[in-house]
Amino acid sequence: MIETPTLVFGPVLPELILVGVGIIGLLYEALVRKPDRSIHLAIGLLGLLAAAIATLRLWDWDGDPVVLGGSVSADKFAVVACTILLVIAAFGLVYGTHYFSRDPAAARGEYYPLVLFATAGMTLIAAAADLIVMFLALEILSLSLYVLTGITGARRANEAAMKYFLLGAFASAFFLYGVAMAYGAVDTTNIVQIVRSMSGQTGNQALALLSFAFLAIGFGFKVSAAPFHMWTPDVYQGAPTPVTAYMSAATKVAAFAALIRVLMVAFQPLTWDWQPVIWVLAALSIVVGSVLAIAQTDIKRMLAYSSVAQAGFILTGLVSGTAVGIRSALFYLVAYSAMTLGAFGVVMLVSAKGEEQTSITSYAGLSKRSPLLAGLMAIFMLSLAGIPPTAGFIAKVGVFASAIGAGAWPLAVIGVLSSVVAAFFYLRVIVVMYMQEPQGEYDRDDALTPRLVLVIPAVVTIALGVFPGLIVGILEQASVLKW
Repeated sequence: MIETPTLVFGPVLPELILVGVGIIGLLYEALVRKPDRSIHLAIGLLGLLAAAIATLRLWDWDGDPVVLGGSVSADKFAVVACTILLVIAAFGLVYGTHYFSRDPAAARGEYYPLVLFATAGMTLIAAAADLIVMFLALEILSLSLYVLTGITGARRANEAAMKYFLLGAFASAFFLYGVAMAYGAVDTTNIVQIVRSMSGQTGNQALALLSFAFLAIGFGFKVSAAPFHMWTPDVYQGAPTPVTAYMSAATKVAAFAALIRVLMVAFQPLTWDWQPVIWVLAALSIVVGSVLAIAQTDIKRMLAYSSVAQAGFILTGLVSGTAVGIRSALFYLVAYSAMTLGAFGVVMLVSAKGEEQTSITSYAGLSKRSPLLAGLMAIFMLSLAGIPPTAGFIAKVGVFASAIGAGAWPLAVIGVLSSVVAAFFYLRVIVVMYMQEPQGEYDRDDALTPRLVLVIPAVVTIALGVFPGLIVGILEQASVLKW
């Protein structure tokens, strides 16, 4: 007799809700003659709200720490990561609704279900306790993002989608090779079983290290870490701005959540072996992202290279291999999500209809044309640069302190020096907005709702910079991964 696992669906209820509501959205788009974007938005937001309620109820979960045959974790770490992802998805839906209202010809009702499907994959990968489940979740989110990237059908968007698809398939192959090597090393793909086998020295350490190398390539692609960042600038620039905003924040949170679980649980006995690899990836990402961003004249490409540097800073926190490093990385992910959602929201409004006004020169005199947008963009740029009193400053202090505590002070020095270099291109945007006169005529987007929505990440950015203790206690509980 084959013993079947007990089916406990509580920890995967958020994913089930997201997929179910996504299917409802697809049916609405297919069966209604003239589907309404506002109804699509209402369906999507209700689905995200229901998933958020189901997620938060797992905070005091008293059942088994892993369910469904040990494939899904039900811990506080997964709850925090999934909550962040659901909030990001809500911003993505609101941004998309406004974006398509300006250009009805490019509107696609499938946008809303695809965001829900991608979010389901992201929440699943954040909670996955098995490498096979992690790979399946990775494919769910990736396939949805490939379609979202080219959803408008514009030539530049199609080109970006094709590049993303081809390079993403290549990276997925590396990830799958890593899963195969892990199975060859310890005869299982279950993360808890892997760490127990490696702790008992019953597995093949050489194959385990080879598995980590392949998995690192797959994760490096998803988090936009150098030298696996080649897709990032083209895809960020070519994709519709709401998709770029959603993708830049949510993909990083989901991929880093999975990477943290793999590093701190599955390969925890090999910490001394993987630390130098993460050290090098962090240093490369920080330097490459900061230097190449200086040469960019398009705001979306600049933010793309900025995201490469930000990935390096998050990896800096993980070099320690401790709960303190996890906490600093989680805080950085929260801060990064707020400031990148806000920055791309401003980009969406400044670009008006289409994607024509995305050059940095388009921001000349923005303080006179729209003082609110200029002020919000200044807050996000200062936070990305790590200047107090913003969340970005506290986040960088946290990851640098974690690295120094683990003896990786040279990496912290590289981070500090690169932050000084990066301040140039962030402050350049502020200088253009406040110290240059408008050049020529610009399309205006005076919609009030998205402006009010943009205030939320700005408030979060300032609040976490002044009162980081608002979430530190929660993140401290979430940073303890038990096995």
